[in-house]
Amino acid sequence: MRHVRVIRILHTTFGIFGNVFGILLFLAPMITFKRIITKRSTEKFSGVPYLMSLFNCLFSTWYGLPFVSPDNTLLTVLASIGGVLEAIYVLIFLIFAPKREKFKISGILFLVLSIFSIVAFVSVLTLHGDKRKLLCGLAFAITCIMMFGAPLTVMRLVIKSRSVEYMPFFLSLSIFNSSTSWAIYGLLGKDLFIIVPNAIGSLLACVQLILYAIYRDSKKKLDIEMEGSTETRLGKPQKEMQKNVEASQLDCGV
Repeated sequence: MRHVRVIRILHTTFGIFGNVFGILLFLAPMITFKRIITKRSTEKFSGVPYLMSLFNCLFSTWYGLPFVSPDNTLLTVLASIGGVLEAIYVLIFLIFAPKREKFKISGILFLVLSIFSIVAFVSVLTLHGDKRKLLCGLAFAITCIMMFGAPLTVMRLVIKSRSVEYMPFFLSLSIFNSSTSWAIYGLLGKDLFIIVPNAIGSLLACVQLILYAIYRDSKKKLDIEMEGSTETRLGKPQKEMQKNVEASQLDCGV
């Protein structure tokens, strides 16, 4: 009995950790969206990860409900908060994205909402007990893996450009902390639908952190090399002229 009680306490504790790290994860993109709003452009940022996060939040909320999966209320609480934040991010992305990207994101959003609605209605109207949990659990696990897999395109961009500019460090760190906490939570609760996707998420986040460590200084080195190359091409007289022009611009408040 004491052993079971300890496991329950640990289960709740890691669920709380998962909520704390999960909220930090959902708040992490605020830095990115502040930049998007300031520049009024989505630049090379991808909107797909935020759509996949919204997709996962919908199914996480549904899976954690008592009539689907008992003892997972903490999951529903976190997913509900995350769903609201991700919906805001997607809306901002749609406002500032180019027309072609808007069309793409809108199409995926419609697909996401359609799939969730179908699964939710089928699970309520036609399934009961373990069958309902199985369907919703599979949907939750698949969308969770899709959410963690979405940054793969950004990871490819990092390797190709040798720059981590479009892969924020705190987002990757938050994913690692959150997914690891939920994987342990699922392990203590013996829930494979929670264990498997979060273990995969933890692994992928670890790869992102390794990439960040490898390429974090590449952009600085590239800027220094480009600056040195520019100075060599300009020559001393032109460099002096350029400095004088820049100084006059500053004096005029340009």
